[in-house]
Amino acid sequence: MDKHWKRREFLARSLVLGAAGGNLLEGEVRRRAGSSIRIGLNAYSFNRPLMAGKMNLHEVIDYCAEQKIDGVDLTGYYFPGYPNVPADEFIHDLKREAFVNGVTISGTGVRNDFALPDASSRRGHILLVKDWAGVASKLGASVVRVFSGREVPKAYSFEQALEWMIPAFEECAAHGKKHGVIIGLQHHDDFLKTAEETIRVVRAVNSEWFQVVLDVGSLRQGDPYEEIEKLLPYACTWQIKENVWYGKKSVPIDLPRVKAIIDKVGYRGFTPIEALGQGEPKVIVTRFLEKVRKAFLQS
Repeated sequence: MDKHWKRREFLARSLVLGAAGGNLLEGEVRRRAGSSIRIGLNAYSFNRPLMAGKMNLHEVIDYCAEQKIDGVDLTGYYFPGYPNVPADEFIHDLKREAFVNGVTISGTGVRNDFALPDASSRRGHILLVKDWAGVASKLGASVVRVFSGREVPKAYSFEQALEWMIPAFEECAAHGKKHGVIIGLQHHDDFLKTAEETIRVVRAVNSEWFQVVLDVGSLRQGDPYEEIEKLLPYACTWQIKENVWYGKKSVPIDLPRVKAIIDKVGYRGFTPIEALGQGEPKVIVTRFLEKVRKAFLQS
């Protein structure tokens, strides 16, 4: 049986998401049962001042130290020279500063697109992910956040794009393993729109070094809380946002309900927040941080 047919057969099988007793399914995260939450921050919360040059990554770390936030995801876009990798001196300075201030650098992230029909273009995005897996390793971070693609390309089907995408993720996961860095797939209501589609990709790659970044604000098909519950067994980290979506309607997130799902399903690790409301960013982030702490740590 040729390799192409075997891949198509596996992708078809991966649509079946039924439970197999009490055993882990392909792609689920192996961890001790129960829950243990550590609050984190995604640097994207300060996107406006970071992009305007009014804030830098050192100041993001200082904010985390001030607010006693356990960890920070330092998005790659804010490093000097991105998408090129930053100088080791810059990486090491950030790593030292975070350590002495008691802040764990939990991850970083890039903006890749594996839904591109052109193989040479996809190769460039694969190399981007690999490069930043190396940056994550130097930072002491455990995850590099990646995406699937912006959309199903015109004149192609979802299934055809998966046949390009799965090998790309497999290659990145193998590279991440060499560096001790998980490739974290952030579904973003772009190419991947549902929990089922996201789980299908994770199960097809089937590597402990390829897991889900559970983005609560990008689940816009069906009930977002049901989608969160489906994805949680595959999640290595989160993006906790201020709102969830019911179709095209955005409503404030029910944080106690999310915590109840965590307690039901089980999760151990960081829950980075991403607050992007209108107004002074530090005020917005601090206000949302207080709500998350109350729901997750005081309930």
